[in-house]
Amino acid sequence: MADTAESPSFVDKLKAYVRTRKGTILSVEILLSLICIICYAASLYGGYSAVAICEMVFAIIFFVIFMMELDKQLQLVNWLWSDLLRAGIGALLYIITSLICVINGVGDGARIAGGVFGLIAGIVFCYDTYTLFIELKSTQGRSTVSTDA
Repeated sequence: MADTAESPSFVDKLKAYVRTRKGTILSVEILLSLICIICYAASLYGGYSAVAICEMVFAIIFFVIFMMELDKQLQLVNWLWSDLLRAGIGALLYIITSLICVINGVGDGARIAGGVFGLIAGIVFCYDTYTLFIELKSTQGRSTVSTDA
């Protein structure tokens, strides 16, 4: 008889990955970026939505890569460093643009709301950067190359 064990479906993988710490962080990043896009689109000056759009797209890409476990199959890229760079740049960009929006958004409630949600997103990106940095430090001492002569 043929083996009847099925591989998990996309939805099953999605549900399982969202329950992990990294999956939850990436989901919150995507959700906050979407809220920022909506707020900036409703504001009088929507030019700040580019940061939110780029960060949401990058978060979705990394979410799919980690959810489908493609990081284990594509060993050519150091995914930990790539994700650390993505989260660090995202935190910096969100904090800078959100502070500008909150400070200069007088009379534009949607822009101020986008700035506030952007600051929250910046904090989440900072937390993601911190957790990735701690993970990087813990794996830095381990070497996969044998040094035996």
